[in-house]
Formats: sequence, structure tokens, C-alpha cells
Amino acid sequence: MKLHELSPVPGSVKSAYRKGRGPASGNGKTAGKGHKGQNARSGGGVRIGFEGGQIPAYRRLPKRGFGNTRFAKEYAIVNVSALEAAFEDGATVTLEALCEKNLVKKQLDGLKVLGNGEITKKLTVQAKVFSAAAKEKIESAGGKAEVI
Repeated sequence: MKLHELSPVPGSVKSAYRKGRGPASGNGKTAGKGHKGQNARSGGGVRIGFEGGQIPAYRRLPKRGFGNTRFAKEYAIVNVSALEAAFEDGATVTLEALCEKNLVKKQLDGLKVLGNGEITKKLTVQAKVFSAAAKEKIESAGGKAEVI
């Protein structure tokens, strides 16, 4: 067998389908696009899921499936500057104390202290979470950052 004797298996190769090449082709004139209208135009047609302006199925049906938001921790947040203004030197800052001074509305899942502002007072702060900046500022002022 030589290279020029090779040929594909009969029926395996199909000739190209040429649209719009005259009436004899069976797909001439409008080339399978019908007469006028949105889908006959160049670049015409609608996006996937479009229902002619009716609210599409993906918006009519309710959302389903797993979402992690119900398990997310939500912390009561307070900044170092608020602690400086509200507490005396040597005080112990707890979530309950912050609620009494109206710095925090709800206790939620615990207290998170952020490092916005400056602190000069020596405070003992008890919280679940501290930002790195907050911890550094509290300890540099001589206080303690206690993780509960």
C-alpha cells in the first residue's frame, strides 16, 4: 500500500454544507433564516434564557441550595479610638461594658477590636478577635489584649 492509495472509509467524510448557494442546494436565498425578523439579521438573536421580556424562569423560580451565610460569625466591632474615649485608665473592657456605654448595640457572636485611632490609656481588653494593629496599639500603651 502506498500513500496515494489511501482513502477514508466510505461514509466517514461528509462534504461541507454550503448555505445560501442557490435554490438547487435546498438552502438558498434566505439560507435557513426565514424572512426578515430579529433572527434573520447579522448578529441577531436573543441571549440565552431570554423570554421576550417576560420574567425568565431563572428569576421566577426560588433560589435553592447551600449557602454558608447562615453559619458565618458576625462580630460586634469597636475601634481603639472609641475605647480611648469611653474608658478610664486601668479599666477592663468587656462586651457587656461596651453595651452599657452604648458603643455596641448587640452582643452578636462576640467582640472584634480594630486598630483605627490612637490609644494612650492602659486598658485590659477582652475580646474574641483583635486585628494586628489593634493588638499592637493596646500593648504599646501598656495594656493587655486578652483573647476569650
